[in-house]
Amino acid sequence: MAEYVVEFGRDGGRVEPDGRLDAPAFHRNHVPIWAALEKHLTGLTGNVVELGSGTGQHVVYFARHTPGLIWWPSDLNQRHLKSIEAWRVHTGLANIRSPLRIDLTDPDWCEEMKSGQAPTSLAAVFCANVIHIAPWAVAEGLFAGAGRYLRPDGGKLFLYGPFKRDGKHTALSNAVFDTSLREGNPEWGVRDISDVELLARGAGLRLVDTIDMPANNLTLVFER
Repeated sequence: MAEYVVEFGRDGGRVEPDGRLDAPAFHRNHVPIWAALEKHLTGLTGNVVELGSGTGQHVVYFARHTPGLIWWPSDLNQRHLKSIEAWRVHTGLANIRSPLRIDLTDPDWCEEMKSGQAPTSLAAVFCANVIHIAPWAVAEGLFAGAGRYLRPDGGKLFLYGPFKRDGKHTALSNAVFDTSLREGNPEWGVRDISDVELLARGAGLRLVDTIDMPANNLTLVFER
């Protein structure tokens, strides 16, 4: 399996005795991300899977705002999984489940979903800052699973991060970032919306909203 996980907690950030990690990016972006999700999630009930939950801070924030939704965080990195579970226990929120170990190179995502131990009819899927720091196979597996597990009555997939539009970067800073990613790993890089849309169509999803975000990021909303 290709190495693609960016690991939190090794950058000098705070690590609590129980394993909770603190990501500076969470403090910068959780409010605008929630503003983008809110209009689509308010009033929904059911299950939501977060792919690549990292420290677990985002899922806690979102769960507090959506008591009608049950959140299933996930990650591949063991240190992240420990942090997610520690945040879940620390907050005591009843609508967050223990994290799943999901490998997005597997279109089935994880054994629990194949066996029915985790929900396979999802109201939504949320994924932030993953597909540009991973091989393209991760994006392919992400959409394959979303197409399989999202409810047919309008289940939604939210993708947050930097994207290109029509083959062009939306900002010079994104172009510089893309170059640095590809120099570090040629399988990584900022993805083009048109390429992502092609994957979505193959999975039975369509792009229904594109939301401009701070720091030259976007939130793409796909619907089944």
